Amino acid sequence: MLFILDTMVSSDDTPISASSFFGFMGVTMALVLANLGAGYGTFKAGAGIAAIGIWKPEIIMKSLIPVVMAGILGIYGMIVAVLLSQKVKNPLGYSYKSGFAHMASGLCCGCSCIAAGFAIGIVGDVGVRGNAQQERLFVGLILILIFAEALALYGLIVSLILSQS
Repeated sequence: MLFILDTMVSSDDTPISASSFFGFMGVTMALVLANLGAGYGTFKAGAGIAAIGIWKPEIIMKSLIPVVMAGILGIYGMIVAVLLSQKVKNPLGYSYKSGFAHMASGLCCGCSCIAAGFAIGIVGDVGVRGNAQQERLFVGLILILIFAEALALYGLIVSLILSQS
């Protein structure tokens, strides 16, 4: 498949390389998957906040922490997408190695953010509801959320390392 794409020529007889396609797929995967994780985390934790807001409105502000942490996941994806998009060059001067490395970088960040978004959303929902019933659960909730956010941070760090290739 790569051989076919690598030997294509445009209408003005200039060769077309598919290596930049893989680089831009890395950009897309970083941004789209990270925002998917952020959206799910915000949705799931927001549902818990809405449920407890009816009968304990005084803890709504304290319960917004999971939503903020989920929003940070989208920022991680945007950082990687911007860095990768600046490195994708003219297809003729951009190797397949760089294209694959940038695609792996985007997938690393995006998939890590999806996993973190699911964890933040589910823990945020259940934790906020539990915190409304028992205030002593708050510290444990925050610690679990920090470790869930760390999953995305690990993906961001590895993604930045891969993008340097």
